[in-house]
Amino acid sequence: MTTTNAAVEAVPRELSPLERWYWIADQIAPLNVIGRVRLHGPVSPDVLRSALTALQDRHPLLRVAIEADDDDRRPRFTPVAGRPVPLDHRVLGTPGTSHDTWERIVDEELVEDRVDWRTGPLAKATVLSGDGPDGPTHDLILSLLHVVADGTTVISLLRQWAELAAGLPVEPRAVLPPAEELFPAAHRGPAGAVLAKEKTDRDEGDLARLAPRRVDADRPVPFERRRTRFLHRSLDGPALDRLAAACRARGATVHGVLAAAMVHAVAVDARVPDGTWYSIGSPVDFRGDLEPPVAPDDVGSYVATIPSFVEHAAARPLWETAREISADLRARKARGEQFSMIRQIGEAGPATVTGSMPFVRHLDEKGPINFCLSNIGRFPFPDAVGPWRASGAQFVAGLSVVGTFVGTVNSSHDQLAWNFTYAEGMVSDERAARLADRCVRTVLDLVRAAG
Repeated sequence: MTTTNAAVEAVPRELSPLERWYWIADQIAPLNVIGRVRLHGPVSPDVLRSALTALQDRHPLLRVAIEADDDDRRPRFTPVAGRPVPLDHRVLGTPGTSHDTWERIVDEELVEDRVDWRTGPLAKATVLSGDGPDGPTHDLILSLLHVVADGTTVISLLRQWAELAAGLPVEPRAVLPPAEELFPAAHRGPAGAVLAKEKTDRDEGDLARLAPRRVDADRPVPFERRRTRFLHRSLDGPALDRLAAACRARGATVHGVLAAAMVHAVAVDARVPDGTWYSIGSPVDFRGDLEPPVAPDDVGSYVATIPSFVEHAAARPLWETAREISADLRARKARGEQFSMIRQIGEAGPATVTGSMPFVRHLDEKGPINFCLSNIGRFPFPDAVGPWRASGAQFVAGLSVVGTFVGTVNSSHDQLAWNFTYAEGMVSDERAARLADRCVRTVLDLVRAAG
């Protein structure tokens, strides 16, 4: 295993407004991002532990905690020396039981397992080792605070962890400033404030005109008792290929189709009349739009959620809705609404946990988005890493107080992973499974009908 590169020194800095909001939300209820991949073949626990240490050495934000003033203000990253990422290595006792064990452990434990930001580091690792039909398997799972990670971050870190275990070179990453300091010039300073105000005015006009419906809660759950639950679904390689081909032929994106299917599933399940509007959020990756661009291998949270307003009509072809969502997102991204969204959080978001309740209550009761589709598209996770075959790379998003029903999507290893998380109680287990199944069935039916 390669360990010759020196660690990059972690530098203290204050959390940016977006990072501060995620930090506050996590204190109310856990806000984690989780990634998982399976390695097929023998690998020793010592190799995985050493590779995890080498991974931590290469990323400054894997070697920090968060501290704040006595009044909970000015939270900042502070380096923690000699504190490794915790690794829980479990050996599954019964041969052949490891296929879906990771799903149960993520659902029952990890998606709600708090990462201690006071002591750091802001990550945890789990390895589930078992025997599959073709030999040993090892599920590598990383859990990070959303403060320092998004879906791209966590899957990239999994790839780097596996590469280090295989003795492949992984270069140290530089210390980066907050994302807000890398915004394009048009979205900084007074010019950015004007664009953010224009976005706010557009959104408020749409909300007043369309009165979009939210995902209704089956029952209220106090903020501090919100618990994320998780369901795994997927499309296999042939279905994914047919979906991509049909999207190209019909002028829609895969994201547009999946988002349209989610709106359709929620609306049909709620039995709403035609003409009912929904607002579905799409977390947009803006790494490539920063100045300079930030690489996918850098640790950090580089997404902002943009709303799309979607009208439900039971008889309307889903392709029409998918094309409208696709075009709407292109237009919003071209206007830089991802940057305006972050500016809005900086201006209107809470400064402390104790002062956060009015903001959180407004989001929960009147906010424009309480369900989302976070889709990072095709992630080039290699099918072979050193001596091992890799499969099933994917990510899961915790909800805290920022959502009720969320889908996360990536395509890797000839599979589209479509994971759903929901707020337990606000969405019943039976309803969540029904919604997830309807989403997948709607897409598969659409693909079959496309020929």
